[in-house]
Amino acid sequence: MATKQQYKLSQEERRRRVFSDEFKLKKVREIERKQTTIAEICRTYEVHRWAVSQWMYKFGSNRTKGTKLIVEEESDTLKIKELQSKIAELERLLGQKEVQLSFQNKLIEIAENTYGIDIKKNSDTKPSSGSGSTEKT
Repeated sequence: MATKQQYKLSQEERRRRVFSDEFKLKKVREIERKQTTIAEICRTYEVHRWAVSQWMYKFGSNRTKGTKLIVEEESDTLKIKELQSKIAELERLLGQKEVQLSFQNKLIEIAENTYGIDIKKNSDTKPSSGSGSTEKT
């Protein structure tokens, strides 16, 4: 019975091997259909993983040259979009509040100049607790 060791190719012999495009395409299709794995092809044909990856890049149906395949969970993408829209809404509300505050400050300034009263100082004082209350005895 022959052993795998008897059929093992030397490094020199492996360098001289050339696989046809039809063979490479066939193996890539097998990988894509999950009939085999890259590791199995590497072991069976004594091919480096890098070479099989090149076959996948060249003949694979899932890859196009010049683009990268980015894999992420859909929930992450949706969550990011939701958070971005929430940030935009909060920034819009903050802008509105800044406009309101600026308007109020300008209105107070005009009222102080018109009536000669320091409104900001008076707004800090608290009314006395005894005035305006009615007690029954």
